[in-house]
Amino acid sequence: MDQALNDTGWRGSQEGWLEAAYHSLLDSGVDSVKILPLAKKLNLSRTSFYWFFKDREELLAALVARWREKNTGNIVKQSEAYAESLAEAMLNVFDCWLNIDLFDAKFEFAVRSWALQSDELLAEVQQADQIRLEALKRMFMRFGLPETTSDVRARTTYLVQIGYISMQSKEDLAVRMKRIPEYIAIYTGVVPQQRELDRFFSRHGYRPD
Repeated sequence: MDQALNDTGWRGSQEGWLEAAYHSLLDSGVDSVKILPLAKKLNLSRTSFYWFFKDREELLAALVARWREKNTGNIVKQSEAYAESLAEAMLNVFDCWLNIDLFDAKFEFAVRSWALQSDELLAEVQQADQIRLEALKRMFMRFGLPETTSDVRARTTYLVQIGYISMQSKEDLAVRMKRIPEYIAIYTGVVPQQRELDRFFSRHGYRPD
C-alpha cells in the first residue's frame, strides 16, 4: 500500500517516510532517524508510520537498500557501460562522481559514518566495497589489462574517490574538470581523446574555457 487515507487526512506514503528518514540521516546521523521526530517533520501521526513499516529497523533496512541500489548499483552499471576505449570507460565511471542521480556522495558518507556504530552495517559496507572494486577490475580486464594490474588500478581509482568522500573534499566544478584528464591518464595509463572529453563535459553541462 503506497498511500492511505483516514478521517483525519493523509497517513503519508512509504516513500515519504523513507525520504524523511534519508534527510534526517544526512543532516544528523542515524540516531536522528526515529519515528516520532519523523512524524513531526511530516506532520503525521506516529501510528501512520506502521501502515508502511513494521518498525524502525525495517525503515533503516530500507535506507540501506536504497543506498545499495543507488550507489553500488550505478558504479557497477557505469563500469559495464559501452565504451570504445579504456579512457572512455573510466569517464563513464566518473559520471558517478559528478551526477547525484547516479551516486550520492553525502549518502555514502552518512552510511559509512553509521557503519562505525554497527558491525552489521560495516559488513554491508565492506561487501559493497568489494562488489565495486570487482566491477572496476572487470572493466580494466575487459580492455586487456592483466588481472593484477587491473586490481591495482581499480583500487587506486576507487580508494581515491572514497578518500574524497571521507574527507568531505569539495572542488569547484571547473577545477575538477581540469583535473579529470590527468586522473584518467593516471588511473588507466591512457590519455583520453579530446572527443571523449568533449562528450563527458557536454553531459555534465561544462564548457572548458
